[in-house]
Amino acid sequence: MGKIISLANQKGGVGKTTTAINLAASLASLGKKVLLIDADPQANASSGLGIDIRSLEFTIYECLIDNVPSIQAIHPTEVDNLFILPSHIDLVGAEIEMLNMENRERVMQNLLEPLKPLYDYLLIDCSPSLGLITVNALTAADSVIIPVQCEYFALEGISKLLNTIKIIKSKLNPSLEIEGFLLTMYDNRLRLANQVYAEVKKHFEGMVFESVITRNVRLSEAPSHGKPVLLYDSESKGSTNYMDLANELIAKHENID
Repeated sequence: MGKIISLANQKGGVGKTTTAINLAASLASLGKKVLLIDADPQANASSGLGIDIRSLEFTIYECLIDNVPSIQAIHPTEVDNLFILPSHIDLVGAEIEMLNMENRERVMQNLLEPLKPLYDYLLIDCSPSLGLITVNALTAADSVIIPVQCEYFALEGISKLLNTIKIIKSKLNPSLEIEGFLLTMYDNRLRLANQVYAEVKKHFEGMVFESVITRNVRLSEAPSHGKPVLLYDSESKGSTNYMDLANELIAKHENID
């Protein structure tokens, strides 16, 4: 049975979509069957995997709002074993359209539940907000990865996210766990980056991934070519970092299983 992991942080620019794309690709390259669910109206995870969002007949929007079977909206990618349920700018309006739905917080859960047996990992790239779509993603998920950039104000807003997770655990999804905090955009030459690293480690102790994502030009360039960094430059530091993260995640789950 597949594991659903949301990637969430309402603070933008923390490397959330970069992590969604590259962790998904790395897991797939290690032989896991992976579905990436793009739940962000900006659709950057979709375009970052080479999907032409203008030409799509169905996206996650139609699945959530019009009950289109998810199987009709899922696309293969250039990476073997990696599939995507793409997004579209229309998703911006979905929150309003979902307000009057019955069990509106569980629409995504109902959408993804039948897909769990088909994949090893289902990763949800959440939008940088704590709106109804993100609540849906957290309600559907088994766990959440929280990317934290190694910059000033890094911990700002995390308490808000943790509070949201706590509410969702108490009211909607008691089994939701924090998979881990992932430090991104790390530059060990900067004193500030090292201070943030130490602070996050001190605050969250064993909940922080050992793998750290360092600043890397190739990693930044890859999405504009519609590829994960693994295909764009497999020798780059960014590619190595995400392979380390994928291996760490697999090892963790295999130990639990």
